[in-house]
Amino acid sequence: MHGAGSVLGSRMDQSFVVLPKQRTGIPPRPVRESVKAMEESFVVLPPPAASVYKSVDGSGTTHVPLHDEATAHTQSINSGFHSTITVLKLAFDIATTQTQVEQPLCLECMRVLSDKLDKEVEDVNTDIKAYEACLHRLEGESRNLLSEADFLREKLKIEEEERKLEVAIQETEKQCSQVTGELKELELKSNRFKELEERYWHEFNNFQFQLISHQEERDAILAKIEVSLAHLELLKRTNVLNDAFPIWYDGEFGTINNFRLGRLPKIPVEWDEINAAWGQACLLLHTMAQYFRPKYQYRIKVLPMGSYPRIMDSSNNTYELFGPVNLFWSTRYDKAMTLFLTCLKEFAEFANSKDKENNIPPDKCFKLPYKIENDKVESYSITQSFNKQENWTKALKYTLCNLKWALYWFVGNTNFQPLSQGPSSSSSTSTSLYRKQQQGSKAS
Repeated sequence: MHGAGSVLGSRMDQSFVVLPKQRTGIPPRPVRESVKAMEESFVVLPPPAASVYKSVDGSGTTHVPLHDEATAHTQSINSGFHSTITVLKLAFDIATTQTQVEQPLCLECMRVLSDKLDKEVEDVNTDIKAYEACLHRLEGESRNLLSEADFLREKLKIEEEERKLEVAIQETEKQCSQVTGELKELELKSNRFKELEERYWHEFNNFQFQLISHQEERDAILAKIEVSLAHLELLKRTNVLNDAFPIWYDGEFGTINNFRLGRLPKIPVEWDEINAAWGQACLLLHTMAQYFRPKYQYRIKVLPMGSYPRIMDSSNNTYELFGPVNLFWSTRYDKAMTLFLTCLKEFAEFANSKDKENNIPPDKCFKLPYKIENDKVESYSITQSFNKQENWTKALKYTLCNLKWALYWFVGNTNFQPLSQGPSSSSSTSTSLYRKQQQGSKAS
């Protein structure tokens, strides 16, 4: 027994933890709290360790507690400790919520908080004193009490004003409802106007887009018209016959459409080329003569037939103006060339008479640069029989020059090339051109 008691005593001595001493500067806890702290200042051992202790009953006998009794005792102690901790935590949370200060506080924070609370208490006491002074002053003032009749009259007056105000309120509410209805109608109208405005702007934008498209199309058409007018002016100023029948020279030969007219001993031009040149010359003279019919009645007719032209005299005898022909005996061919010269001379005389009708000065009237007399052009015979090829070629060259001069006059006085000036100035201009061409032709 003694050995068991010593063992139990040593284990009981180790079943609690001694708390440290009170720190300086911290106020002592109340007795109740210290007792509670003392009650919670032990450490509960686990059931296997607690089961080895023996308890002493009321008879003084010792016994070892059962396992269930130790477990129940431990649970009761733990539940009390945890409940106390929970209560303290809730109290601190409430204090924190109420004071907006984190609880628990340290000693320094406690003092600062205490000073603030004292200041607030002092402010509250000051307000209380002010309120009490006002209350005493009001209680000391004299009161004018109304009589029963005055009170009733005042009451009736106030009730009457109240009824008037209620009527005014009802009228105002009615007006408010009317204004609200009108406002809704105005909002509906405003919405319709907005829709109309939006539709209007859509249509306006579409119209603007179409207008811009039409304007661009119009500008494009005007640009095309301007280009076409420029081309038309260019075409009007184009010498159609001069472009169709370009007359020039190639050395000793006169040329029309690049066909040489004539032959030389050293340059025997083919008859096909000579025939083509005569065909072009006949076509040009025939075109100019036909334009002035019926005013121009020419006795000799030119029959252009490509490279096989013919000339008809006043007796309706036809002569071939194409080769090849016999160099020493070509009567019909010579007759055809002589008739061509006669026809050209008659056309020149007609042009001179037209200029005189237009009141052009005699020195500016049309005349050929090379004089034509029977079968000769400027003393060179156009016949081929018993004639030198050089003289024949020279006569043909002068003939083409006279034909070109007649072409210039024709272009200046007909609709083939309309001029901007009147007939007189046109004729004078063409005559000056003829004179320049005459000088160039004689020089060549």
